[in-house]
Amino acid sequence: MDGSSPAAPAVVDRRIRHGTPAFRRTNLALFSSGFATFGLLYCVQPLMPAFSRDFGVDAATSSLSLSLTTAVMAVGMLFAGAISDAFGRKPIMLASLLSSSILVLLTAVTPSWGLLLAARALLGVTLAGLPAVAMTYLSEEVHGESLGFAMGLYIGGNAIGGMSGRLISGFTADHASWRVAVGVIGALGLLAAFLVAKGLPPSLHFEKRKAHPRALVSVFGELLKDKGLPWLFAEGFLLMGAFVTIYNYVSFRLLAPPFSLSQSHVGAIFMVYLVGVGASAWMGALAGKLGRGKVMWTALVILLAGAALTSSSSLWAIVLGIAMITFGFFGGHSIASGWVGMRAKKAKAHASSMYLFSYYMGSSIAGSLGGVFWTHDGWRGVAIYVAVLVTVGLAIAIKLRGLKPQPAAS
Repeated sequence: MDGSSPAAPAVVDRRIRHGTPAFRRTNLALFSSGFATFGLLYCVQPLMPAFSRDFGVDAATSSLSLSLTTAVMAVGMLFAGAISDAFGRKPIMLASLLSSSILVLLTAVTPSWGLLLAARALLGVTLAGLPAVAMTYLSEEVHGESLGFAMGLYIGGNAIGGMSGRLISGFTADHASWRVAVGVIGALGLLAAFLVAKGLPPSLHFEKRKAHPRALVSVFGELLKDKGLPWLFAEGFLLMGAFVTIYNYVSFRLLAPPFSLSQSHVGAIFMVYLVGVGASAWMGALAGKLGRGKVMWTALVILLAGAALTSSSSLWAIVLGIAMITFGFFGGHSIASGWVGMRAKKAKAHASSMYLFSYYMGSSIAGSLGGVFWTHDGWRGVAIYVAVLVTVGLAIAIKLRGLKPQPAAS
């Protein structure tokens, strides 16, 4: 024996990489969960004119069917990460998806506007358990080199879910009723829950931790001290606020003269959501190669140009504008959400929760405020309002160009 110490065993990185069976199973499961979550959430958006008609409420009030859900969901997301720290990522995601699907099925039979809003508020509670935790799961389980692509695919599932929820509900409401439409979306949610239960791999890098309220406040405080995270949270608020405002009120514009489209035709326009699928995956991967700060501001420029196009009197120009808004929004969201996961180091679940809190508060606050501009100044007021939101977001994106992302903790 020469007395030398034995070589240390090589550390095997077990994180999921692109091209492996585990990567395919993970993305199929999370794509399905994103599809269902955003279908359940946004299926009411094209139905707002029907709510106004059936329940005798104005456009801004009908938007509460969405903004109330997102407001409650935003608050719930602040705690979703801590709860998943205690109970695990997959169990929380699965419970969230199952309970939300059942609740949407019950929403389809609510007899009054007050009960419908109550059901939608409860949906905000149940839905909160999935998006923030899904982002955390990806940040923990997927290798850094594959994270941008995986996050883009997950957000692509969100895009298709949002599109399908709007498209299916709009078409079904036109040929049956809004109640049947909502019921169909709830049934699809149950199917997605089955796929998640069977296909999502268990967490290998999850460390169980007890939730302590004081510690939670302390973690959030530390996140807000970061040089980049508060700006990314603000970016999420502005991106979502601008996007939801356009989608909330474009149905009112296109159903009325001079366009006078049917509910099915308006729903078909939401097929431009497919643009978001490509944008989220492509821009997420591009940001990983060129740098998030160098790519993110371009998404805001595209969004701003799209908002300007929607002011046209041409239906085709409006559709092109909505497509550009969708591209810019999903591209920017993919970059910002992935960047939050990279900067947060060990507090990934809390950072994701705070980002999505800001993101959905943008939907709730900015989206509902857009109804005031619609009521008082029509689409011109909406377009100007959205342009202001996006311009502020563009200024933040330019500021973030000089911010170097921190590497994720190993």
